[in-house]
Amino acid sequence: MSKRTINGIDFARMAAAGAELLNRNAERVNALNVFPVPDGDTGTNMNLTMTSGMKELQGKTSPHLGKVVEALSKGLLMGARGNSGVILSQLFRGFAKSLAASEEAGPAQLAAALQYGVDMAYKAVVKPVEGTILTVAREAAKHAVTISRRTNTADELMREVYEKANEALQRTPEQLPVLKQVGVVDSGGQGLVYIYEGFARVLSTLDAPQHEASEASFVTEAALPEDVGMADRLRSTAAGRPAMGHSAQSRLATEDIEFLYDMEFFIDRNKAAKSAPVFNEQRFKDALAKDGDSILVIESDDVIKVHVHSRKPGDVLNLALPYGELIDIHILNMREQHRDLLGEEGHAESDILPDREALAAAEVLTGGAAPQTTSPEQVHEYAPFGIIAVAMGEGIAEILLDNNVDIVLSGGQTMNPSTEDFVKAIEALPAEHIFLLPNNGNIILAAEQAAELVGRSVSVITTRTVPQGLAAALAFREDESIERNSELMKRASESVRSGQVTQAVRDTSIDGIAIREGDFIGIQEKAIVVSTSDLNDACRTLLSGMLEEGGDLITVLTGEDADASVTSELKQWLNSEHPDVEVEVLEGGQPLYPYVFAVE
Repeated sequence: MSKRTINGIDFARMAAAGAELLNRNAERVNALNVFPVPDGDTGTNMNLTMTSGMKELQGKTSPHLGKVVEALSKGLLMGARGNSGVILSQLFRGFAKSLAASEEAGPAQLAAALQYGVDMAYKAVVKPVEGTILTVAREAAKHAVTISRRTNTADELMREVYEKANEALQRTPEQLPVLKQVGVVDSGGQGLVYIYEGFARVLSTLDAPQHEASEASFVTEAALPEDVGMADRLRSTAAGRPAMGHSAQSRLATEDIEFLYDMEFFIDRNKAAKSAPVFNEQRFKDALAKDGDSILVIESDDVIKVHVHSRKPGDVLNLALPYGELIDIHILNMREQHRDLLGEEGHAESDILPDREALAAAEVLTGGAAPQTTSPEQVHEYAPFGIIAVAMGEGIAEILLDNNVDIVLSGGQTMNPSTEDFVKAIEALPAEHIFLLPNNGNIILAAEQAAELVGRSVSVITTRTVPQGLAAALAFREDESIERNSELMKRASESVRSGQVTQAVRDTSIDGIAIREGDFIGIQEKAIVVSTSDLNDACRTLLSGMLEEGGDLITVLTGEDADASVTSELKQWLNSEHPDVEVEVLEGGQPLYPYVFAVE
């Protein structure tokens, strides 16, 4: 039987079906990643993003379509991981905004919502690339707008959307040469097609799986001269300058915590009085800012999430009450937290990284004993600057923490931090301006999305590799302005040539290089330059290419799978073949990549 319109109950079933299909096929999507590296994670990132959306949707199913779509969108936004996850969240963010006031929607409204989502996703990407998830979404939405003029049923529209998305997916190799070269379709586009297929199955006569699944079904889870090299700067820090990663709170007086009440609650708009005023988000934030800081307000039709640090919690609650009933209220006294923290730390300084279990959901690493439990507004005066970086491997994290970085988010190649992870880390850092170093091209969009969401002064330095991030951190100067530091850090990151070695997870051929599963592959920036069965050969060939344009310093970061004999032989070879180049070997501890190289 044809279905002319869908409501919130229908869409919740559609979302569950799409999430389930993506979950089942996440590894297939991962396998479509062009590079045969062991951390191909598009499917994982999209699956975790969708999982976050479904968790937000749990218990919020309503006949009102706009409210249900908004709940999913909110979860996707905060849980977005990797470029594919951020784009997915933006597609549904626009979709939700378009349907915000709709109790139900027919073909024309759904088509318009899909198109609005595409428009929002394209705006989020600085340089959109054709042959990707963006192309698949755009072609499907464009077709939906056309079809909506000649169909009056939602099920037919979604079937057409799914089929057109699949057609567009099959054409991606013609639009993106690297896909054609490897013989695969775009991985992000494939993930989106699975979601659209789930939507279509629920509304059509196709065999739709049962989607009344439980929540568990969706849970997977230094002011030195500019010409000084990286190794010299690292040694300078270790030898004579205190590390920047120690707990800032251990140097602060408890009575200096000005906004002492950490508040989080929800406003249930469904239970507002008939005479309730219209909610104005900016006016509400301005009112909170009179006696508060660290303000985050996320608005939807049925619920408003509020986070604030305030001197007057009663005033905050009174300010919110006219808009609806207050639910899930959490208020913490941060002076009490600070006293407890000081009691745990004592007065001894330590370079030991804290227990990760104490870092809550954000998986934040800092250079003291769990200082992440305090946040910027707990102090009367902030530090002028703070730096948050992403790293894989405790060795790399320690190096960053010893060189101007205040917080290290655990992540990188094998697990991309979510937008919410960045938001929590930003809130935890007592600094007037914060620099974010993603250190991975697939994390930049999530960092930028977080920077837009928080009410803080934040700059994203678009570092794409760990060596770039190290160079940027070392270039930071505390006595310079925001603009000057941004320039220095960006220039430093761009001056470093990066390389890494890992093992191929499948047979393929890229740029004329035949790659066999298990081979060691050398990657310079984004290009695979060598594939061989010998780890030593892979390292030497990669380094030789990286040194063709010269260089004075090579930094070698050894991973958890590095071979000590290979490391020794590699250093001897470099000293013999490139005697004028200084070599510094540091323990990085990164997984999957036995060697990461930086050439300056």
